[in-house]
Amino acid sequence: MNGKKTFLKKIKRRKFIKNGVAASSIFIVPRHVLGGNGFTAPSDKLALAAIGSGGKGASDISNSESKGKEKVVALCDVDLKGSALETIKKYPKARKYEDFREMLDKEKNIDAVTISTPDHTHAPAAVNAIKRGIHVYVQKPLTHNVNEARLLTELAREYKVVTQMGNQGASNPDQLKIQEWINQKKIGSISRVDVWTDRPIWPSGNPMPKANKSLKPKGLNWDLWLGPAKNTEYIPEMHPFNWRGWWDYGTGALGDMGCHLIDVPFKALALKYPKSVECSIGKILTGMYQSAYTPEGCPPSAAVSLIFGATEKNDTDIQMTWMDGGIKPFHPELLPADVPIDDGGVMIIGEKGVITCNDYGYNPRLYLKGEPVIKGDMKKDLNVSEFDHQRKWVDACKEGFDSKKHRELTSSFDYSGPMTETVLMGNIAIRSYMIEGISKRKEYGNPVPNYIGRKKLLWDGDNMKITNFEEANQFVRRIYRKGWQIS
Repeated sequence: MNGKKTFLKKIKRRKFIKNGVAASSIFIVPRHVLGGNGFTAPSDKLALAAIGSGGKGASDISNSESKGKEKVVALCDVDLKGSALETIKKYPKARKYEDFREMLDKEKNIDAVTISTPDHTHAPAAVNAIKRGIHVYVQKPLTHNVNEARLLTELAREYKVVTQMGNQGASNPDQLKIQEWINQKKIGSISRVDVWTDRPIWPSGNPMPKANKSLKPKGLNWDLWLGPAKNTEYIPEMHPFNWRGWWDYGTGALGDMGCHLIDVPFKALALKYPKSVECSIGKILTGMYQSAYTPEGCPPSAAVSLIFGATEKNDTDIQMTWMDGGIKPFHPELLPADVPIDDGGVMIIGEKGVITCNDYGYNPRLYLKGEPVIKGDMKKDLNVSEFDHQRKWVDACKEGFDSKKHRELTSSFDYSGPMTETVLMGNIAIRSYMIEGISKRKEYGNPVPNYIGRKKLLWDGDNMKITNFEEANQFVRRIYRKGWQIS
């Protein structure tokens, strides 16, 4: 059974999880008498599964099940004898799978699933789960491209599942202080936001490593790892991490950290779809006037400008500038000269002051002209914040779609879908930056490249379309390998 029938079956089961004990309580002894304080009856436990069980997937499923509060029934990973091994040892009773499609077909009682795979397989895994009525927690960035983010947002509503993206800083209470300052108009009208990171920390700007199937780990199912990407022999170094720097699999520095950092101003300023995007990227020279160009790979550094219209939180257009690869913003006028610019963070710049914070929204600071710095009074350890982010999702799954706990989630797809679209807009500009037209002149006897995509790209957010450069729209979505299509 799958599709709508499975979905209806799961709805009935979840109603029992939520309501069954209360409905029959007259016939049973209270569970705290039987099991002690903190005891959770088996009927109250969510049946959890993980797609991607090693690396980040290990903490995602561990935080979700929370020391036995829920039950892990299945684990899926393309490298069961490698990065997923410790998780398998932790949950010996969970059934093991390499292919999430097989797991979802066979495991009929999964209530919720964590998805912690490389970026390019987020959407195929999430779509398969959502269409079965399974609640989903998906690592950031939500998807590999804008079209997938829109699709997941719409499917979550259609199938009434509880969702959360894995940008754990969204549950950091320090962000509430930033939102409070914005709501109180502490820095006045805002026209500029700077966001930056020291990523990438993986090789970038270099040619794609050559395929070498002899180096493939014995336990790695490379075909399943490729998923929707085009078929190729094993490429060393892609698994388990350096895939982030290649467009077929990853989304670069923006995809890696954008959902953590851009989340802060996007939420605080109630931003919507941007109106335009423009970028410049760093280059690597291989010789005199010879720039290395690897269209299959992300650049070593980039700066991206996104323009947003006015919102209910701010009455003017806002220019958000993203910087990565070691590029940092300069001190705005109202930020004291001796305040260091960290390796990653956010600056929200208004007419009366500046708000700053670190990665994940930590350590908020308010700088007003002529006044001592005001520090946010809410502090929380990052690991605790991550745990809360996942546990709140689990609690919302138990309450159900559109419940109070669901509506209180800080990164459900209704919010994180549009925010992820904004993050991935930058990658459309970055990939368009190196599109060449016919060379129109020569310099030192060599044709000078004519990069026709180096312009401000105008964005129709409702229709997911660049309106002034058709070639850029190829990056709004991707081509899927046969058997991996989504719709």
